[in-house]
Amino acid sequence: MAETLYSIGEGPSTRVSLSLAEGTAEAIRRRVGKREFSAFIAAAVERELRGQILDEYLADYERRNGPVPAEEQERARQVFDEVFSEEEAWRAAG
Repeated sequence: MAETLYSIGEGPSTRVSLSLAEGTAEAIRRRVGKREFSAFIAAAVERELRGQILDEYLADYERRNGPVPAEEQERARQVFDEVFSEEEAWRAAG
């Protein structure tokens, strides 16, 4: 029987053991409450994984094609700024 492969953020939940500094754990509890602790950690880990994948992609792209020109970096920055400002608006509306 073939094993199902899931992408980041997909699939059923699985229980894992996690060690955090007490100050970090308490800061999370104060920010999101005890019931949302796991969701907060999952979202943070997913963001970190996606960021690492993006970093790896960009490093590979630059190895193959040379540095990304300054004007393209600025264009990408504008797109990201627009997307993230819209995300904040959605969060505020919810």
